[in-house]
Amino acid sequence: MTNPLRDPQDRRLPRIPEPCALVIFGVTGDLSRKKLIPAVYDLANRGLLPPGFVVLGFARRDWGDGDFEELARKSAQQHARTPWRDEVWSRLVGNIKFVGGSFDDDVAFDHLAETLDELRATHGIPGNAAFYLSIPPPAFPMVLKQLERTGMANNNVSGGWRRVVVEKPFGNDLESAKALNDLVDDVFTGHDVFRIDHYLGKETVQNILALRFANSLFEPVWNSHYVDSVQITMAEDVGIGSRAGFYDTAGAARDVLQNHLLQLLALTAMEEPTSFDSEEIRTEKLKVLRAITLPEDLESHAIRGQYVQGWVAGQRADGYHQEENVPQDSTTETYAAVQLNIKNRRWAGVPFHLRTGKRMPRRVTEIAVLFKKAPHLPFDAADVEMLGNNQLVIRVQPDEGLMLKFGSKVPGTAMELRDIAMDFQYGEAFTESSPEAYERLVLDVLIGDKTLFPDAAEVEASWRVIDPLEEFWAGTKPHTYRAGEWGPRAADEMLARTGRQWRRA
Repeated sequence: MTNPLRDPQDRRLPRIPEPCALVIFGVTGDLSRKKLIPAVYDLANRGLLPPGFVVLGFARRDWGDGDFEELARKSAQQHARTPWRDEVWSRLVGNIKFVGGSFDDDVAFDHLAETLDELRATHGIPGNAAFYLSIPPPAFPMVLKQLERTGMANNNVSGGWRRVVVEKPFGNDLESAKALNDLVDDVFTGHDVFRIDHYLGKETVQNILALRFANSLFEPVWNSHYVDSVQITMAEDVGIGSRAGFYDTAGAARDVLQNHLLQLLALTAMEEPTSFDSEEIRTEKLKVLRAITLPEDLESHAIRGQYVQGWVAGQRADGYHQEENVPQDSTTETYAAVQLNIKNRRWAGVPFHLRTGKRMPRRVTEIAVLFKKAPHLPFDAADVEMLGNNQLVIRVQPDEGLMLKFGSKVPGTAMELRDIAMDFQYGEAFTESSPEAYERLVLDVLIGDKTLFPDAAEVEASWRVIDPLEEFWAGTKPHTYRAGEWGPRAADEMLARTGRQWRRA
């Protein structure tokens, strides 16, 4: 029987979780303060959290609940997407708790387990809890073992559901990824493990599926008969900041290529799923990841670089070796560009060019589908010399939207053709602003929707692409490029050999 009080146009109700707790390990870190706590406030502001909801912070601090409340309030005020409302915060403030202790402190974890149990009586939460590991990857095993020891990871013991959220990187190669997957799937059930890639929470990334499968305009030409090549770019104008300890052991390929860019490639290249069920989408993405092949000549098709001193946006920028805590002899790459091929009928012969880098001219993430040129039979060569490839560009960030580039006649008496662009921007087309990626993903964890979360098989398939690259690069020095440039010259030459060039992002 339908509820007569429910507006059928209101699609929020199925997206409101059951009463539950969100336990954040490493709650004083940047990720928690700038993303997770603001996301919780935004969800509360939109009416998407249940009345029985508690945020429980765990960190190495001698704090009480009041200290954590103050940190959470400042974080929400500074970084939340939605407007500040005192009445929303007053509802949240009584549901913020803190447990102090280190990860090897059995007493602290016993206290955490007791605190969760007490929520049954105090907040009407019947054992439902999600554990967010906002901590350095080396600490994952210790925290997981503590959750196993105390029974906090066990659905049967808790009497509700228990889920865990693991931040990237998922290991640093295939072997370590398998070990981590085995551990986390052993402590929790595989169904309750959420491996978070925040790029998949972005509206524009999700719109790739809508763009392809809801429109008859694009799908017929989304194949090797019409597509010349695909370029996926993630450029950052910043350096490594205070991340030298992590970044110098990882590099651009492990930090970005293995997760963000390969996930974007999978969404761009996947076949149409039978439904938008999470399992169906992951099945199609996995087929793509397993079909990726590397070129035989890696020296020409796998380029890495490292920025040196230069200028970005009119400001002098240090080189990588001048960054704080970076060894002077470091050969870690801050730029990586590779050509990948997909061995299936749809994409045979279409190169996928992926690039990522730090200290680039500007911040941009985009997917550019470049179509084959028309034969131009009726036109004189001089009329079309200014005409390039038709392009469909999906801008993930910033200025989220789409751009379609095609040829048009220049006004005048001659048949002269030139490229023009039609642009669509989310901010102009829709009155409602897009939710932050973490806002969507935290809500999905609490609901139990795994559509936007890579599973263990996807992670391992991605490492099977990256490991041979890392092995090839081992013991070599990266090419250099000045801060403020679009990467080393060798990356331009990689495309120039086939008559192509990087799109000017």
